[in-house]
Amino acid sequence: MTDHIVYEIDNSGIEPMSNTSNNPTFSEILTHRRQFLKGSLGTAVAAFMGTSLVACGGDDNKKKSNTSSSSSSSSSAPASSSSSSSSSLAPLLGFAAIAANRNDVITVPAGYTAKSFVPWGTPLTGSLPAYKADATNTGADQEQQVGAHHDGVFFFPIDAKTTHTNSSEGLLVMNHEYIDDKLFHKNGPTLGATRPADEVRKEIAAHGVSVIHIRKNASNWEVVTGSPFNRRITSGTPMDIRGPAAGSPLLATKYSPNGTATRGTINNCGMGATPWNTYLTAEENWAGYFVNKDATQAREHKRYGVPNKNGRYYWELADSGADEYVRFDASTKGATALDDYRNEPNTFGWMVEIDPFDPEGRPQKRTALGRFGHEGVIFAPAVEGKPVVCYSGDDSQNEYIYKFVSAEPFYKATAGGWLLNTGTLYVAKFNADGTGEWLALDVTNSNFTAKAAAAGVSFTNQADLLINTRTAADLVGATKMDRPEWGAVHPSTGEVYFTLTNNTARTEAQVDAPNPRANNATGHIIRWREDADKTTFKWDIFLLGGDVGTVTGTGTSAVTLTADNHFASPDGLLIDTRGVAWIQTDMSGTQQGSGPYGNNQMLAADPVTKQVKRFFVGPIDAEVTGVTLTPDLKTMFVNIQHPGDRSTPTSFTSSWPEGGGARPRSATVIVTKNDGGVIGS
Repeated sequence: MTDHIVYEIDNSGIEPMSNTSNNPTFSEILTHRRQFLKGSLGTAVAAFMGTSLVACGGDDNKKKSNTSSSSSSSSSAPASSSSSSSSSLAPLLGFAAIAANRNDVITVPAGYTAKSFVPWGTPLTGSLPAYKADATNTGADQEQQVGAHHDGVFFFPIDAKTTHTNSSEGLLVMNHEYIDDKLFHKNGPTLGATRPADEVRKEIAAHGVSVIHIRKNASNWEVVTGSPFNRRITSGTPMDIRGPAAGSPLLATKYSPNGTATRGTINNCGMGATPWNTYLTAEENWAGYFVNKDATQAREHKRYGVPNKNGRYYWELADSGADEYVRFDASTKGATALDDYRNEPNTFGWMVEIDPFDPEGRPQKRTALGRFGHEGVIFAPAVEGKPVVCYSGDDSQNEYIYKFVSAEPFYKATAGGWLLNTGTLYVAKFNADGTGEWLALDVTNSNFTAKAAAAGVSFTNQADLLINTRTAADLVGATKMDRPEWGAVHPSTGEVYFTLTNNTARTEAQVDAPNPRANNATGHIIRWREDADKTTFKWDIFLLGGDVGTVTGTGTSAVTLTADNHFASPDGLLIDTRGVAWIQTDMSGTQQGSGPYGNNQMLAADPVTKQVKRFFVGPIDAEVTGVTLTPDLKTMFVNIQHPGDRSTPTSFTSSWPEGGGARPRSATVIVTKNDGGVIGS
């Protein structure tokens, strides 16, 4: 250790690009097909839906102002006044679109109310330590409180294992992605040759997952104090490793010599709810939490961007020298892997299954789903007697979209997490003609082994391949995408939608059909429909992000963004049981702080007509991320992450949700319709 450490804590939440492969793009094929309309690109591929895609209209009529609410109050805000188009179909979206703004409140349409709920530090378990407004809570306190940076979230009705219909009581399960270190401690983090161990303990405890038992009391939702279901899973919680990689020598550590266990889950972003009512939490930008100072890093570190100078928050420098902190230094120190933590990063980058109804159960890392920067996972509707199918995006510039198909069929009576332990992992290749194919990542697949041999790359076994999923995907020629994030499956049509948040690193030479813009700062949404053989698909671009006037498509199917719905950096995504697509944005940096889009927002879209309306605007410097509804669709839970993320310890850029200059806190927002109706109707 040295006293001359330059601390550079990265709170961007974006993983540095680490894909240096030369997988093919289709720029040559597409050169003659590019059409720039009002500064944007008309989609090169015709829509496969067979429906008439109308203009991206906003309100069917403009006659009511919007409501703006913070914790529990409501006030008026002007509606957008742009013109709109009407669909010939009955409108799915019955609210008046709201205008973009930069207010430090939650803004929702007229006729709706928004209230903040379970902010960071809410007492949850044990002795229920109260949150301290000056951020002086201890590590032990934080282990018993709701974590920071709320992200992916799901409402499990209390009867989820049976009828799955209760809309007044359930378990709200949510991720806690990371922390704003300048706000997390009273005076910011203490940085020196070492870090105070309790600060590190507190930061580790703020990550992970909260399971919160909630119940409706009249019109208000409350935490059920003392419920055995209330639980914190943190970056220090013991976990099992399951699936093909379990027991691999590449997962062996001083803590788990046989490579079947680890401690904690880190940087939990999106999520997925399984058909058997458990929760999968995604480990996204986990690599930056470790450091490996070896002169030459192993491929399972280098390809994922493990730093060589320091971990993101310098947890490895905790002054206690305790093993639970030392493990974040993955440098080679001992004679073998059993003497140090050179393999500790390999135990991260997985999907982690948690049964919220089993508070004593250990989380399970499901290695068959691959190791990368998981944004989340979305399941296709489970069919009795058929394999389980799910999709996941690798949220980094120029990374890939994956699909997993279980080896065993789904039967509701016996289904469980074991279905995710065996199966085939595929990666997507999007062709320029609007077709696509799923490429198997399997050491027994002849096509895969031939490509690996041609590249001079080998894998010892399937465990080795899965630990190095990105390298395997590079070999087969998967399509590099513009930061694939959340996905959603339409409940009736079966089409799969994925947000591609942005990719400013894409050059003009790298433009291809599914990623049609260089320096893509505003992102887009892609969708596909599986062919009958389930190994190929048809795809198109659903919507391009951008300013007013941005056009998606050409001819009669072209759609144009208006002041009711212009957006940038789509991220969170949910398609509810009515078929409404809820699209959340994650602008950052200068795009978040200035420009035409206002604060981050949530839009509602009709995937059939492409009618899109702005439904929700978040507070200053916050991401709008994670959304779930009760079964009756009358209560919506939306997560707000890192309000005021440009703050310093002495100057806050936001004071949401408390207001009045208070320290900003991530929190959930409960949205209801004043007449008790369905959200969005």
